[in-house]
Order: sequence, then structure tokens, then C-alpha cells
Amino acid sequence: MPLAFHSSRRRNRRSGSVDAPHGFWTLLASQAARPDVLIRLGICLAAALVLMVVLHGWSEPFGFHIGSVPVHGVVSRVAFEKPDPEATRVARERSAAKVRVVYAQDKAPIVRLRDGLKNRAAELTAADSLAAVPREAWAEFAPESAAVLEYIPPPTPVPVAPEPPDLAPPSEGQKAPAIGNPQPGKPSSSKPGPAGSTGPAPPSPTPEMAERILVAEQDFQRFRGRIDTKEKLLLFEKGIDLAFQELESTGVLEKIQHTFDEGSQNEIDVHPIGNPAETVRVQVPQVLLVEAKARLRTRLNEELGEGPFVDRVVAWIEPRLSGTLEIDREGTARAKQDAIDKTPSQFVSYQKGSLLAEASIPITPDSLVLLQREHDEFLRLQEPGQRLVRVVAMLGLFAALFALSGFYIHLNHRELFAEFGTIATLVGFSVITVVICMLAAADSWQAHVVPLLLFAMTIAIAYDEDLALLLAAEVGLVVVLGLGRGLSEYITLTAAAAAMVFWMGRLRSRSKLIYVGLWAGGVAMLTQVGANLLQERPFDVQMIYEAGRTGVWTVLAGFLMTGLLPFVERSFGVLTDLSLLEVGDVAHPLLQELVRRAPGTYNHSINVASLAEAAAESIGGRGLLVRVGAYFHDIGKMLKPAYFVENQGQENRHESLVPAMSTLIIVAHVKEGVELARQYNLPQPIIDLIAEHHGTTLVEYFYKRASEQSQSDPNGGSPDEQTYRYPGPKPSTRESAVMMLADAAESASRTLSEPTPARIASLVNELAQKRLNDGQFDECGLTLEELKTVEKSLVKSLTAVYHGRVKYPDQRTA
Repeated sequence: MPLAFHSSRRRNRRSGSVDAPHGFWTLLASQAARPDVLIRLGICLAAALVLMVVLHGWSEPFGFHIGSVPVHGVVSRVAFEKPDPEATRVARERSAAKVRVVYAQDKAPIVRLRDGLKNRAAELTAADSLAAVPREAWAEFAPESAAVLEYIPPPTPVPVAPEPPDLAPPSEGQKAPAIGNPQPGKPSSSKPGPAGSTGPAPPSPTPEMAERILVAEQDFQRFRGRIDTKEKLLLFEKGIDLAFQELESTGVLEKIQHTFDEGSQNEIDVHPIGNPAETVRVQVPQVLLVEAKARLRTRLNEELGEGPFVDRVVAWIEPRLSGTLEIDREGTARAKQDAIDKTPSQFVSYQKGSLLAEASIPITPDSLVLLQREHDEFLRLQEPGQRLVRVVAMLGLFAALFALSGFYIHLNHRELFAEFGTIATLVGFSVITVVICMLAAADSWQAHVVPLLLFAMTIAIAYDEDLALLLAAEVGLVVVLGLGRGLSEYITLTAAAAAMVFWMGRLRSRSKLIYVGLWAGGVAMLTQVGANLLQERPFDVQMIYEAGRTGVWTVLAGFLMTGLLPFVERSFGVLTDLSLLEVGDVAHPLLQELVRRAPGTYNHSINVASLAEAAAESIGGRGLLVRVGAYFHDIGKMLKPAYFVENQGQENRHESLVPAMSTLIIVAHVKEGVELARQYNLPQPIIDLIAEHHGTTLVEYFYKRASEQSQSDPNGGSPDEQTYRYPGPKPSTRESAVMMLADAAESASRTLSEPTPARIASLVNELAQKRLNDGQFDECGLTLEELKTVEKSLVKSLTAVYHGRVKYPDQRTA
């Protein structure tokens, strides 16, 4: 792109046109206005906004954590208050201690007692004499007359008209009932008792008992005289309601159910069951059972007047009055918690300029709380203009980082700009790494180096080591700024990432990443110690602990990457040497099937793999990838093995086919090989090698045979060359081009009667030039110099295979 700018300016100067020359900024603006460029800029802008939110870019980060050692003393920038946990605890305990214990009242027993009293009174009112009253009814009011009541004859029951008999005829087998006597022949022996009940007749009273009966009758009549009319009964019931009103409100407590430690013994809060909103404060002595009975008597005297009448009412009430209050422990706990919650926190005031943390002393949890409080107060007092300046600065930093990465990718990995998915993946992966680093940097972990190292290793495996170093350095810078850490932290992170990337190389064993993690951990530890010492931090146990922690996290990153490697390869579509070794195992089911069905093709594939690996490594390519790809490049032949010369015996099945049909069978092995590879889940790079190893080359043997047949047939036309070509695609990588040449050279070398080095060199050069002139290497980036190097490697390998041998004299048989 810069070359285009310079050439444009030179053309403008030479032309001397009347139009105004297009400067750098004009051309830059025109390029930025392109839709594809705008999409990329939009991706970067969205990433910058996400980072701004994640890092809280409008506010200064809090750069301290437990164990960090400030190089210089930290003083307060503003006046603030620090919470005092001990004073707050004491205040809340006092508030909780002042809370009254909550009791729940069940009004139902008192209501039943009140209504029962009124019902008994109404029952006594309905009787005109003591004999007409049920014995137990008057005994409840006058317990002293219980013995007398035994001698009082029961009231005569009111005769009840018999029910008419059922006139319906009895069913079969059932006797009709007798009217007036349920059991004929058995006279009834029961006699009516009091209140219509049946029982034995009372004994005859003595003169003394008769006098007592008279007194009891007089007491009953005096009691009844207070309620013998409807108006008196209503006044009585009203007085009872008023007397019981206080009990219904406050309840009755048989005994105190809480201890001194749980709350006050003098006051409690009472609420009806299920309705805490109607809570009332009650003095404990007033609701205790003894006091409640006394207060009830007083209220009855006030409403009904003092005298025997009230005494008998109280005598009826007292044995039946019991406690109605039960402690509500959940309500009490809620009340205490509410009091605790309403108690404000206690604070200690600090003035501006107060010393918060001393130099060269690790930050303790208490110091961290103090520093955090000062930081929050500083941010609260910060003006909007200062926040805006920081936002602009952060956006400028993000723009610079994106521009640096963009220019580097444009100059060194221009192919990555071809797809929006790749750019979005790199940007999104970087943002996600920053987010995870921020989460992993908590005081209890301080493990933000782990996501950064995993990010660097993933980019190195999926794309390029240099790109991994650049992006890791940029992500590390963003993380350090977001955490508010210093230069030593950034140096440590970048050193660990660089060591991890540099020593990765090619992964040919599972333990490689573990060893890389160990070495990188050592580098990270030494770098952190050195960077801290440069900042004049004292060498102490805390420094050793922090460096050791960083080293452990670095080693852990190597272990994690070992487990994540298959997922990284599958996600980014790449293959490491470790995976290639697993795929290229001769015990692979597809290779075993190839051995069984087409042993000649399998032997050819092994030979091609040996030739192609050496040739690829000679030009700096991935020889292992080419070798494994060569193992599988002809697996499509196993479906029709007899139609390929390496698997044929004496019979050649193509002799009975026309050239076009033979070509279709030969060409089909590429497509069928690709389908088999996908069916067995081979990696995509291997599938690409299978599809490209013939490119769009011509099937020369059958094309020439078709040409000869068309010449001998006067009515036949010339054969179409496209019909006799492989469908492609052409090789897209250097490794694919190398395998194409190795495949052709290995097959053609078998036709040499005397494979001397000169003949082999001539054959390989002829094959290479033919494919070069046919345009098969136009899309793979293979240079002429590299092509010459590949030719030399193939000639050397084939010469070693077909080397001359010493002729030995015939051996005699025994």
C-alpha cells in the first residue's frame, strides 16, 4: 500500500496535470472509505468499546493487591473515612440487645373461654329453678354445692311426640318395627334424668341436706336474678366482652420463655399469630397468668360490680384461663436482624496527606481496605473532564495498538486480511483474553499470566510466532494498564510469553509443552526478580514468593496447553507435528484397509512419503505433513484397486474399456479419496493434499490412446483435452506441490529400464518442467529456486533407491 502512495505522487509530479495532487491523507481517506476496510474498522471499534467497558477506561484502576510492596510510601490524595468493623460490631450488638423478644398470641382460647362463659350464663337464665339446670352447669359456678346437687330431683322431660311409623311395607326377610316399644316383651327400665337425661332417681335428702338444698336454691336464684331478663343478659355479655378485651389484646403468659441473654425480662412485643404487623409492646408483669387473673377480676368488678355474682363468674373463669403467648423465635431473630441492619456503620476519618502504606512493606488486608477506600473516594470526587481525558487517552492507545497490528499483518501476513473471519477471530480472541486476565487477577489467584500465555501459544500454533509475540505484547500492555500495575509486571508478562513462544518450535511429543513451560517459568521468575530489584524493591521472602507463584502459573500454562492442543487444532484448522504423528500411525484403520485391498498402492505411498518428506525439508517446508499426506494421498484407489497398474497382475482391465471410461476411473480416485478421508475424520490439511496431489494435470496415457484411436477412425474427432484432465484444484501450498512432484517421479522412475543417476535427473527435470509449463505451480508460491532444490532432493533420493549393486557369482545349492 505505501508503494502505491509513492508511485501515485510520482505520477502526479510527472504529469503536470491541472488537477490537485492527491496527498497521503487523501489516499488514506479513499482507502478507508472502502466497504471492506470499513467493516474491519468497525470490528476494531467494537473491540475498543468492549475493552473500554471491561477495563473501566474512564477511571483510574486500583493497582494494589495483598502482598504487593509499594516502592514509595502511599499517602491519601483526598480526605475519606474508613469503616471501623470493631466499633460497628459493638454498636450492632447493642442495638440487637435492645430489641424486645417477640411473642405470638393465639386469641382462640380466650375467645372460646369468653363465649363459653356467655353460653353458660344463657343456659342458667333459661332455667327457672335449680332442678331445671344441668348439674354440671351450676357446679362450675358454685363448686361448693356439688354435693347438694346430687339430692335435687332432675327436671321432668318435655314429652316428645313419637315419629309416625314408616308405612312402607317391609322388605322380604325384614320384620316391621313395633310402635312404642323397640323391643317387644322387654319393658324399658330407663327413667328420665336431669335435663331430659335418663338415670337413677336421686336419694331422699336428710333434714340437714334439705336445708343445704334450700340455701343452694337461694344462691342460684340470686345469681340468676342478675341475668334473668334479656336486658340483664345483654348487659352481662357486654361487661364480659369489655373485661376480656385487654386479655384478647395482650394475651396471657404462664411463664417467661426467654432468658436474660435473649432479651428484656420486663417488656415483650406481642402480635397475633400470622399477623406481625399488629405488634404491641407489653409489660411482662401485666400478662403473667397470676397478674392476668387479678387484672381480669378487677375489670369484672368494674363492669359488673363487686359481689358474690362476680366471685362466681371468676370461679368459673380461673380454672379455665391458661397461657396464650408462645415465643416467636423467628420473629425475634428478624427483629434483631432489622435492628442490626438499621444500625449505621462506624467510620474512622483520615485527612488528605495521611500515610496509608509505608514503603517496602507488603500490603496487608487491613491496608488494602484502607487504600481501596481512599481510591473509591478519589474516583467519586473526580471531575467529568478528567474522566473524559482518560477515555480519549485509552481510545488513542487502542487505536495505536490496532494500527500497529494492522500494518504488521499487512506487511507480513497479507493473506490474513482476505477473510473477515480471520480478523474477527484475532480481535475477538484478544478481547476475550483481556477479560479472562482481568478475572484471573483477583487477590486470591493473581493468575493473569496463564490466559496470556495460552493466548500467545495458540496464536503461535495457529498463525505465526512473530505475530504471537506482537499480539501477546499488546494484550499484556492492555492487561497491565487495566490492572494498574507497573513496568516490572509488564516486563515479566512479555518475557514469559516470549520464552514460551520461542521454545515451542515444532511439537513432536506430548512432553514438549511441559518442558517449555518449565523453561519459561524459570525465565519468568528471574525476570520478575530482576525487574523488582531495578525498582529498588528489597529482596525479601515476599519477592521470592511472588516470583515463585508466577513460575508455577507459567508451568501450569504448559500443562493446560497440552490438554487444549487438540481443541486448538480443530478450532483453527491447523496440525502440529504431534497430531501428524498420531494420524500417520501405520495402525490407522484407513491405512490398514489400504494394505489389505491395494498392497501395491500402499507400497507406492510409502515410497512417495520418503521422497516427499526429504524434498519438503530441503526448502524449509513441513516434511512431516507431506509424509503423512503421502500415506493417504492414494487411498481412493482401494475402491477399484485392479484398475491401477501397481495392483494389477497379468490382466489389464483397461484393455476392454475405451480411453474416456478408463480416464473416469483413474480420475475418480481423487474424489473418492477425499470422501474416505472425510469419512474417517482426517484433518483438513491432509484432505487438501489428497485433493491437490494431481492438480489439473493431463492423464497422458489415455489421452494419447484416444488421440491414436481418433486418427485411425476417419469419422472420429479429436479428443477434448479437458475430458482427460484431473478436476483439481491445483496445489495451494509448497508442500502440496512437492508431493505432486514426488508422486510423479516415484511412478515414472519405475518405468526406467536402467535407472542411472543421469536418467533419473533427466526424468525428474522433465516432469518438473512439464508441470511448471502447465501452470500447476501458479497458486502454491513455489519459486524457481525452490523448484530446483526439490528436483535435486528427488534425484538424490531416487538415486539412493536405485543404486547399483555388486553382482555375486551363483551360489551352489546343497
